[in-house]
Amino acid sequence: MTCPTAAATTGWGPVRGTPTSVLTPADTLEVAGRQVRFTHPDRVLYPSTGTTKADVLHYLLEAAAVLVPQAAGRPATRKHWMGGVGTAERPGESYFRKDLEDSAPEWIPRANLRHRDHTNTYPIVDGPAVLAWFAQRAALEIHVPQWRMGPGNRAHGPDRLVIDLDPGAGVDLAGVAEVAHWCREALGRRGLAALPVTSGSKGIHLYAGLGKGTTADESTRIAHEVALELESAHPRRVVSEMKRSLREGKVLVDWSQNMAHKTTVCPYSLRGRLRPTVAAPRTWSELADPKLSQLEYPEVLERIAAGLDPMAEPGWRAP
Repeated sequence: MTCPTAAATTGWGPVRGTPTSVLTPADTLEVAGRQVRFTHPDRVLYPSTGTTKADVLHYLLEAAAVLVPQAAGRPATRKHWMGGVGTAERPGESYFRKDLEDSAPEWIPRANLRHRDHTNTYPIVDGPAVLAWFAQRAALEIHVPQWRMGPGNRAHGPDRLVIDLDPGAGVDLAGVAEVAHWCREALGRRGLAALPVTSGSKGIHLYAGLGKGTTADESTRIAHEVALELESAHPRRVVSEMKRSLREGKVLVDWSQNMAHKTTVCPYSLRGRLRPTVAAPRTWSELADPKLSQLEYPEVLERIAAGLDPMAEPGWRAP
């Protein structure tokens, strides 16, 4: 098999410079000392841009140095588009997967989580090799909770709070950014410093680091308080309830993703949209730009290469 251009020849990329990956003639990719089967590199997963499976692999390996610290220790739910995202006229089929596939390599770290009536075994993203395996499975989106697993396969309390700002019909990204600034102020009054992530979809996610000992119930309560406060202060611009009938012309301040069983798309994950956008950490000065837009993966790779990672501060990375 021919190596699919430079898309499958780099490992950690320009941020750290180690280790490399090599595609062997046996359709096997060597990444950080692990063997990953990788097939159909030329399959187009994003028809609107011609982005291939090899391009997705390239992005994940180049972004691993910033993506892995955000996903590390968190059980990963994946959203797959095996045949690609499709077009506006003919969307591709997708599905969520929690349980780790039976065909998964034995070296992938995993965590068993008990749900109400069953137990799921989730993969844990501990390095670029796991991301390469996700690329093979066309798992474009990685969704994770706000907490990490600890020793003995036990879940820690949340280490971050998240608020998802989701625009209703008629609200552009600049309008969402204005609400994000209000949320930042409200969280600041509670001693929490917020960091924005353009979601790669329509809205903005706000993250705030939490101290040790915070429970999911407590972080959910705080996020709900913020949502209600903003809804009261800006009733024509903000809504805190999920009902779609209430959301036209407003921004939903979704506080619910702090519940222990909920997940949010991981910072630096690709999105399964018509174009290959990314859930991209941003600076607050960027959010003040009236031309603010969602970022696609080549733009994110440029930022990574330039050393721009707003989530690189201590406390945002895995311990």
